[in-house]
Amino acid sequence: MTFHDATAQDLVVIEALVGRTLNGRCAVVVRRGDGRPVVIENEPHLRDGTPMPTLYWLIDSELHEAVSRIEGESGVHRYEELVAAEDLVRTHDAYRRRREAATVLHGAIQASGGVGGTRVGVKCLHAHLANYLAGHDDPVGQLVASEVNLPELVIVDVRG
Repeated sequence: MTFHDATAQDLVVIEALVGRTLNGRCAVVVRRGDGRPVVIENEPHLRDGTPMPTLYWLIDSELHEAVSRIEGESGVHRYEELVAAEDLVRTHDAYRRRREAATVLHGAIQASGGVGGTRVGVKCLHAHLANYLAGHDDPVGQLVASEVNLPELVIVDVRG
């Protein structure tokens, strides 16, 4: 599988949004209708070989703030209670398989777990929303999406 890097222009925007230089490769997989990056897909290892468990990362500042408010109001526990445990397991397993399929450093230590780096339950609503917005079945992400004001979004086909 070939990893498609973000453009130099996208990297400037992404690094401004996350507030630092990235330590690994990424690609924009979801954009606002006006082209601004919303979700990036990270390569499963940083440049130094360190595992990167977060495959999809919500970088849109407006959505990030909205999800943080939900988390601050016990959203993680609320959503964990609303979604069946077997649906969460399925979501985590699918996420882990996608990360494994994107791995190019097979001899390096591998990340484990699913969405947000966990195997069970809900850890990070931002990660679930990013997974859902990237076009994957994620019942937690879908619930979060129903609670935030989503802009017009475009899913980017980076796999070619």
